[in-house]
Amino acid sequence: MATGGAATYAAAIGRASAVDAGKFGEKVAFRWLRAPISGVRYSSTLTLDEKKELDSRENGGIEAASTKLEAVSYWGVEPAKVAKEDGTEWKWSCFRPWDTYKANLSIDLNKHHPPVKFMDKAAYWTVKTLRYPTDIFFQKRYGCRAMMLETVAAVPGMVAGLVLHLKSLRRFEHSGGWIKALLEEAENERMHLLTFMEVSQPRWYERALVFAVQGVFFNAYFLAYFLSPKFSHRIVGYLEEEAIHSYTEFLKEIDKGTIENVPAPAIALDYWQLPPESTLRDVVMVVRADEAHHRDVNHFASDIHCLGRELKDMAAPLGYH
Repeated sequence: MATGGAATYAAAIGRASAVDAGKFGEKVAFRWLRAPISGVRYSSTLTLDEKKELDSRENGGIEAASTKLEAVSYWGVEPAKVAKEDGTEWKWSCFRPWDTYKANLSIDLNKHHPPVKFMDKAAYWTVKTLRYPTDIFFQKRYGCRAMMLETVAAVPGMVAGLVLHLKSLRRFEHSGGWIKALLEEAENERMHLLTFMEVSQPRWYERALVFAVQGVFFNAYFLAYFLSPKFSHRIVGYLEEEAIHSYTEFLKEIDKGTIENVPAPAIALDYWQLPPESTLRDVVMVVRADEAHHRDVNHFASDIHCLGRELKDMAAPLGYH
């Protein structure tokens, strides 16, 4: 019944597109949109070649295999053609070559902000308290743990960037680059998620957990950031310290052979500019380095507020990887 309804809806959309195109005298090429099939990879992490191959299979290999798919828009908006430095076609639509970088693996992983003041202690023990149920739930399943926690780790940067964006609009002032820096952090955490999705798939109850935790955490962090940005950034700083610890344990399990050191996902090779022979261990290394950078940025942001200053008074560490 659900399949029939989806097909009817797709047919209706197709007819509507043809009618609308006729009004403007334009030739519009459109493609059928199908509901995702359970168990397949997410379309956002498929390369362009893989998407074309998937389309070819879905359409029975008849028209899709012989007809070139083109996006012709009445509005004149067409996808930009992007190539790598060697001239080959760029495969990814979820990020571009200028978003890629080589991780700085020399960063100090052992730096720690001692919780001296009451606020620091409150932030520190809040994070430590949250770690216990996480350890119990995931135990040694570090691949799944990493993927699930990245769904939460990408929230603080987005929330902080949103609040600063609105503040900048209200006050008619710049942000010192901090809006972009915090959104870069959120995007980087999301790329961690897209990478680990290639390594481990969440179970149904873990997907449900993401909905619940993300809903609670987003609203709680939004309120906390509105009330006390310095406390919120300090919490994230300590969260990143715990993330470093978790990825270090992940590496230990890989080195012991408990977790198979599989080849690195293609998306990781391009995003972190890794060598073709890279493995899961190399991916965990660069992700851990990213978390160390996020730790520094958020502790730095909290320190600025503790000095009675605003973030805009200090230049943001843009591109700090």
